[in-house]
This record gives sequence, structure tokens and C-alpha cells, in this order.
Amino acid sequence: MAIAAEILTPLSAEELRKTDAYWRACNYLSVGMIYLRANPLLREALKPEHIKNRLLGHWGSDPGQSFVWVHLNRLIKKYDLNVLYISGPGHGAPATLANSYLEGHYSEIYPDKSRDATGMLKFFRQFSFPGGIGSHCTPETPGSIHEGGELGYSISHAYGAAFDNPDLIVTVMVGDGEAETGPLATSWHSNKFLNPKRDGAVLPVLHLNGYKIANPTILARISREELEALLKGYGHKPYFVEGDDPSTMHQLMAATLEQCILEIRSIQDHARSTGDTSRPRWPMIVLRSPKGWTGPKEVDGHKVEDFWRAHQVPVLDPVTNKKSLSVVENWMRSYKPEELFDANGTLIPELQEMAPVGPRRISANPHANGGFLRKELEMPDFRDYAVEVKSPGTTYVPPTDVLAHFLAEVMRRNMTSFRVFGPDETASNRLSAIYAASKKTWLAEYKPEDADGGELDVAGRVMEMLSEHTLEGWFEGYVLTGRHGLFSTYEAFVHVIDSMFNQHAKWLEKSKTELDWRAPIPSINILITSLVWRQDHNGFTHQDPGFLDVVTNKSPAIVRIYLPPDANCLLSVADHCLRSRDYVNVIVADKQDHLQYLSMDDAIAHCTKGIGIWEWASTDKGEDPDVVMACAGDIVNFHSYASLIHKLSYRRTNHENIHVRGYKEKGNINTPLELAILNQVDRFNLAIDVIDRVPRLRSIGAHVKDGLKNQIIDSIHVAHAEGIDSAEISNWKWAK
Repeated sequence: MAIAAEILTPLSAEELRKTDAYWRACNYLSVGMIYLRANPLLREALKPEHIKNRLLGHWGSDPGQSFVWVHLNRLIKKYDLNVLYISGPGHGAPATLANSYLEGHYSEIYPDKSRDATGMLKFFRQFSFPGGIGSHCTPETPGSIHEGGELGYSISHAYGAAFDNPDLIVTVMVGDGEAETGPLATSWHSNKFLNPKRDGAVLPVLHLNGYKIANPTILARISREELEALLKGYGHKPYFVEGDDPSTMHQLMAATLEQCILEIRSIQDHARSTGDTSRPRWPMIVLRSPKGWTGPKEVDGHKVEDFWRAHQVPVLDPVTNKKSLSVVENWMRSYKPEELFDANGTLIPELQEMAPVGPRRISANPHANGGFLRKELEMPDFRDYAVEVKSPGTTYVPPTDVLAHFLAEVMRRNMTSFRVFGPDETASNRLSAIYAASKKTWLAEYKPEDADGGELDVAGRVMEMLSEHTLEGWFEGYVLTGRHGLFSTYEAFVHVIDSMFNQHAKWLEKSKTELDWRAPIPSINILITSLVWRQDHNGFTHQDPGFLDVVTNKSPAIVRIYLPPDANCLLSVADHCLRSRDYVNVIVADKQDHLQYLSMDDAIAHCTKGIGIWEWASTDKGEDPDVVMACAGDIVNFHSYASLIHKLSYRRTNHENIHVRGYKEKGNINTPLELAILNQVDRFNLAIDVIDRVPRLRSIGAHVKDGLKNQIIDSIHVAHAEGIDSAEISNWKWAK
């Protein structure tokens, strides 16, 4: 969609001059970060010794990102907007860093990077340099909640930030390379979950600069008609800003961006004044500008600007090649730094006035340091939801169903700061009791039959979509901006977000252990259920407990794994996790009926200790035991792969006597006992193992072992003949 001709020149000649000058300053700083280790303002001729020995960084997306940022600044000042910026092409960090430095916020956080020539040089030298900062929008970057190292999550992070933040506008720059990823593609559907009455707005800017590292991008090579149809099909109202002449593009972007902001306000005003929350068609922008805009057009006879060679470092050898050195110098001088910075190296006053002030500066937006906005959850007493346990191991209860009633009350008490996320599995995971507090968010079409158990509501707070990537992205954006939640998913398919977990854990570790200025944020709480040992109908594809291996690769300062053995322990664990900060908490708890072992008081004591001896199940009577049967999870022994315990305990004394049974990748459509037998974690195989390993039992246990083997054969026969385990097994209770 194009803007009407009569409003295409909203900037006066003076505004245009200043806007372009500020943009030139951003671009100058971006280039300086990549290349310079001395002579930051080019007060003398550029020499090889002024250039970094190793050139690292990404130039290609920086000019386009700064272009959008500069125009956002104008509208923030004009309309007093509350704007958060997310850089999808986060490897283009020089743009975000440059704007943060020009706004003064960078120097407030890092005083040695002062707003003068000395500070500028330190600012340049640290970039992508040992002992300095990385080349992405890392946690060290003020204004960032999204590093952009792994591509695909910018839009979902943006929507997560916008949920329950009615005054916030999240502008998300989507790289056209990033737009080819699966997570990004599905995250366009997030607009079906944004309620204009209670939520903020997301303004996507799809940046078509045409190229990835060494290839053209798909969306840049399809017709405008096809692209517009795609974006409209996703539910957006796309506006196109296209060109390469800065003066023309400034006017076009100024007009288009203002039109989008006014439409967003109109949508929200209508919903909030009338109560009409029907799904609007939100505006978005397609920015088509050259890759490496304003950079060298050609180097050594090869096209650079508007080509993939502009993606990273356009000129590779200025230290050893005089011609290349001259190209870099001419490039940097084309921004006219002498017009932008005063004698001290400080941005001149008329350009400083172009930026907003205080927390309205994008780099200083409080939502980008969400811990400062975090409010503690108002929590019910989890003890009120306890399962009565008169005798250990005699009552069967589905643990997640018990948890759901507790979560429902958490939801009721925190209706603007707590959400539950799950990929079409809330009911399947026996968490349906949550719907009594709030239903599922839904702003797409509603049919009459949905009233019969659909549990849909435009005001719902349970977020369901069949994309673990999008859900995790929403959750991370929600948490990074200071709110709370829980994400439940099938155990086998939590692997879909392995790398997202990795990225968030890395973000947390930097923020928590190295950056005092980042306030603690609520934890990511992941409930893994529909577990490996009870996949009676889904079979082998749904049997994979290996996410725990992924989690234990991260620092214990950041991650926690909980395997509560029953419902009361699960309640205690959930209460603890929801109150925690700066962790990724992984809770493993099944949805099927399980024996309950501990009273609430005993469960609290057990969870507080983290490990305990169950006297009622022990026979040692205080003497040196022949064998200790240890378990972690909902089975005797280990819930997941045995190798994980060996990895964690390899330095333990007496390690050679630690024998672990866990999942061995054996399974199909099995009964619970049959699956346990296949993986040798059943009661019979464990007893046989004890006989074989305890010296005094080896010579006297032959008849017992033979009887146990017969029970294994009988149990498999029953499973294959009847399709279920025998009543003796299914209804087994503890009897001492």
C-alpha cells in the first residue's frame, strides 16, 4: 500500500537536514565500530595502524535499522510514544549500539564510553574485540531484549512484550533472511492473539535488503504483488517504503511510519472506547533499501552495496592494501563527521535534540530492562490444594490435574501479569481446571459450536497455538519485560525449542552473572508432561526424555531441573519456581494417575532438602544397607537416559558402585509395565539386578531370580493378549 501523494513530504527542509545528519552519525559510528582502533573522528589521514587487526561485524543491515530508529525518534517526541525496538537481524548490532550511544544512555551505563573523542574510541575498540562486547545485540546492549544470534524469534518476542502492556508499541525489524526461518514464518500469526483493548501493539518492519550471507533472499525476489498478498494473508495491512535516494526515502518513511502509528492509535482507541475487540488488520511496513546502504558501491571491481558482499565487512584488507584503506577512509568521510561532532567529539546540540529524553529514549525504555518493572505474583497458599495421603503409596491421583487448580488461582490473582502457554495441549495435559479462571485467547473467527467446550475467549489468558517456537518466543518476551508464566508441553516435543532454551539461558547467564545494571526477571518455567513412561497410545515417537540432557549442559547458576515424585511435591515445586527469578526451571510431572507418597508437610520437607530417605519404604533400620534404591522422577531409578546420571556423578566417590537404569530407546505401543520391562526399569529387573550385584545374595538368589523372570514373561504375555497390564499391576498399592 502506498501513501497519498499530498502527505509524502511531512518533513520541512530543516527537519530533513537534521534527520539525515543524525542518520549519518549513526552510520559513521557503525562503520567505526567495525574498523577503527584509533583516530575515531578522522582528525588525521587514516593509516593502517588505525585499523583493527581482525575485522569482525555485520554492516549490511545497519543503515536500514538506523533509518527506522531515527524516524521512530521523531514520532516518539511528537506523540509521546512508549516504543521498544527489537532487532531481528541482531548481528547488525552496530545500529542499536550507535543509537544507544548517540542517545546518551550507553554512556550512562558505561561511563568510560563517554560522549567525547576518548569515549568514542573506547566505544569503537570494544566492539567484536577480545575483552569487549559481541557483534550481536547481546545483553550488554542497552535497549535490547533480543540478541538475534539465532534467527527466527523477533516477532514472537515482540508480541510477548506487547501482551498486557497497553501503552507499548513494539517495533520489530524483521530481516528478510530471518523471514525464511520456520519460527518466523509461523510467528506472523501472532496478530490473531493480540487484543487491542488490553494489549500493546506490534509494528513489524520487514527489511528487504535483498541478501543473506552469500545468497539472495526469497521475499526480495518475488513480485510485489505476491509479497503483498502473502502479508495480507497473514492478516496485516502492508505499507511499502522503497528506494535508495536518502532525501526521498526520509520523506516517504516519515509519512508512512506516522500513518502506521495513527492507525495503531485508532484501532486501540476504538477497542477501548467501544469494547469492540474484533480482530483488526494491523499495519506493517516493508522497507526495501539496499544492503549496505551508503557504503562502498564497488570494491576491487566487485559489486558491494546492494549485494551480499555488504553483509559483513565490505572492505577486508585495509591494513595491507592502500587502495582498500583509501576506500574505507572515503567511505567514512562521506558521512562528514566534522559536521556531526564538535571539537571534543560530542554530538552537536542540534542533533542531540533529535532524540527523545529520559525513559522515552528507545535505548532506555524500561521494558528493555524488565526486571525493574517486575511485580511479585500474588500467590495463593499451595497447601490449600494438597492431596490427602493417609498412607504412602495407596492413593492414585493425576499430578497435573492437582497443579491445574493451583494455577487457576494464581491466574485469578494476577490477571495482568500471568499467562499460561501450551501447544494445543492444556486439556490433554490435564490442566483444564485453569479454564475456570481464564480461557484460551482467540481473536480469529468464532463459531457457535465453539461454545460447547471450545474454551475460547478474546479476553483469555491461556495461550495456545500449535507452534512451540512461537509460544516460547511469546513467553520469553513476556518474561523479559517483567511478567510471569508457565509453559507446558509434551516431553518428546519440548526438543522443538532446544535451541531457544539455549539462547535464553545464555542471555540469562550474561545478565545475571556479569551485568549489575540488568535487574532480575521472572524465571522461565517449563512443565514437561505426557511423559515417556506413559505413552501407552502414541508409542515410540513420543518417547524421548532427553531434554534434561540439553538443560544440564548449562550453568547451574541458571538452570534447575525438578522431578517431583507425586502431586504434593509438584505443588511445592511449582510454588517455588513461580516465585524464583533469573532461572529456567524445568519441571517433569506426568498427567496420568500415579501413586501418592507424601503428605504435604512431608512433601515440603522433601523438596526443601532436595533428597531424602523414605523411612516407610526402607528396611535398613539404621544399619549399613546392602543396596540403596534411588529414584528421580515418577519411576524407581531414573526418569530419563541413564548416561545423564553418570555424567553428573562421575567424580563421586564410589562411582563404580553407582548403577543407573533409565530409558534405553526401547518402545512402541506398550502397556506401562511392558515399556518398563523393555527398558529394564521394572520391579522384576531391578530386583534381579540387586541379586546379581550384592555378593551375599548371588549364591542364594537363583530361585528368586527364576521366579522374577517368569513374572516378566507372564506380564508381557498379558500385555500382548489383553492390551493392558494385569489388575495386580495396574491397581498395585504399597503394602509394607
